[in-house]
Amino acid sequence: MTILVTGNAGFIGYHLTKRLIELDIPVIGIDNLNDYYDPKLKLARLKNLTELAKEKNNQFVHNNISLENKNAINEIFNKYKPEQVVNLAAQAGVRYSLENPSAYIQSNLVGFGNILEGCRELKVKQLIYASSSSVYGGNVVLPFTETQGVNHPVSLYAATKRANELMAHTYSHLYSLPTTGLRFFTVYGPWGRPDMALFLFTKAMFLGEPIEVFNGGKMSRDFTYIDDIIESMTRLINKPAIPLKNFDKTNPDASRSWCPYMIFNIGNSQPASLMTYIEAIEKATNKKAIKKYMPMQPGDVERTEANTESLEKWINFKPNTSIDDGVKKFVDWYREHY
Repeated sequence: MTILVTGNAGFIGYHLTKRLIELDIPVIGIDNLNDYYDPKLKLARLKNLTELAKEKNNQFVHNNISLENKNAINEIFNKYKPEQVVNLAAQAGVRYSLENPSAYIQSNLVGFGNILEGCRELKVKQLIYASSSSVYGGNVVLPFTETQGVNHPVSLYAATKRANELMAHTYSHLYSLPTTGLRFFTVYGPWGRPDMALFLFTKAMFLGEPIEVFNGGKMSRDFTYIDDIIESMTRLINKPAIPLKNFDKTNPDASRSWCPYMIFNIGNSQPASLMTYIEAIEKATNKKAIKKYMPMQPGDVERTEANTESLEKWINFKPNTSIDDGVKKFVDWYREHY
């Protein structure tokens, strides 16, 4: 089985590709290595993957192209004929979507459309794609469940991710393409993104610089460790979406359909306050944070919490890494890498 992984030089894409190589599964990678954050980190991830594939004598091919390049995407599908596709490439970041909305339109909408078309034409066995907990937007009833309505996004990033879910459903319905959307909840861990709080806070603490604490610290997140994300995704690769028998169109389940379409939350289901998160970083770095309190950022939400019962029933796994353990592993990696 050959799997196409888009965004393979990104945070989650790197870890998934690494796991697949370790499992002797051939991987075709796509990543445009853009400069949204330091490309050196992406190149370091790629170097690790290339060396691991060589060591394992496994096929790993990286292609430096963008999702919105339809001709290049078509060439990849035609040349390598992947049996499954995992789409993790996207323009990430809620706050950056306020500054550069066109980047999100191109990558997350046009690019995702190209991936859907490639899957349709090749008749792949399934498409797994990254959605986001951001789709819950203005919802305030916790924990968030996949059956809730998600019609009030508070950022363009969230709107594009919800659009991906709707686009995927259309292809599942029209072309019987099994699609599984994953609503990730604040993923963190080694090789994480430099624009995320854990990276920013850790770097600042080691440099003795202040950290920006938004909304006066009155925030909580369902922080989810990367290994739990990858274990979930690996299991989902072996369990494609299926139609829901006896789907009730008069009272529809928003996470399922009469066609092979499924949506899952992937979170730790143990939300922690931002201040608790900072305390875990202080403990791991043995540094005291200098806090600079800031107002709430536009497009941000105050709290997130995932109900993952649907995921647990489907793959018999529940993310469970504690904040202290996960943060320590990140800080250990940061020390070694930087």
